[in-house]
Amino acid sequence: QVQLVESGGGLVQAGGSLRLSCAASGRSFSNYGMGWFRQAPGKEREFVEAISWSGGTTSYADSVKGRFTISRDNAKNTVYLQMNSLKPEDTAVYFCAAAGRPFGGTTTDVYVDWGRGTQVTVSS
Repeated sequence: QVQLVESGGGLVQAGGSLRLSCAASGRSFSNYGMGWFRQAPGKEREFVEAISWSGGTTSYADSVKGRFTISRDNAKNTVYLQMNSLKPEDTAVYFCAAAGRPFGGTTTDVYVDWGRGTQVTVSS
């Protein structure tokens, strides 16, 4: 099992930037893929970005293409989500998740451990 703690959320104006961090502890961090998901009020949890165990493979949702970037530092057991050019529609609780395999991909069912989330609010 992996314990995940997100940080870095907050309130930002449209066009601004935030960097989310997710610190992991438990099973060996460098063995599994990581992902970021988000959930807005009244909506289902949706995929944002994913990264493989080595950082060599990433995938992202079309809605964040060119604006968000996922990265990881295996020495620090941490995954990041750099969010630029934020829009009001990016407002959501952001969750990081650890996959049960080297690359998790875009669906929630392959992620076995989840953080509690961090709120991101983008004002217009």
